[in-house]
Amino acid sequence: MRRFFTPSWLGLHAVAASLFGTFLWFGWWQFHRALGGNGLSWGYTFEWPLFAIFVVVMWVKMVYDELHPEKKEAAERAKVADEAGIVTAAEVIEQDERDDPDLAAYNRYLARLNAEGGHP
Repeated sequence: MRRFFTPSWLGLHAVAASLFGTFLWFGWWQFHRALGGNGLSWGYTFEWPLFAIFVVVMWVKMVYDELHPEKKEAAERAKVADEAGIVTAAEVIEQDERDDPDLAAYNRYLARLNAEGGHP
């Protein structure tokens, strides 16, 4: 838990807390303006607290990612592979097993031939 008391994390905590409080204050201010007759302020009355909730959600996600770095790294690797269009033979075979067992068998055959250096 000491990692959350480093200068960078203390700065993030301060930013999150100040944004949360500021957004709630803006919502309260818009609520009073709406009660005063400004109809447009009713929308902002509900929008600003949603921004405050978003700040909390992002802060919780950052803390979770810090506590579970292996999950974050796996997600980043999967994202990079997905963006690059990289799909492993094992993933293709696994997907085909669910969809079509005959196709999966054929893909295993091709993967074996490729590993052996042979040609079909």
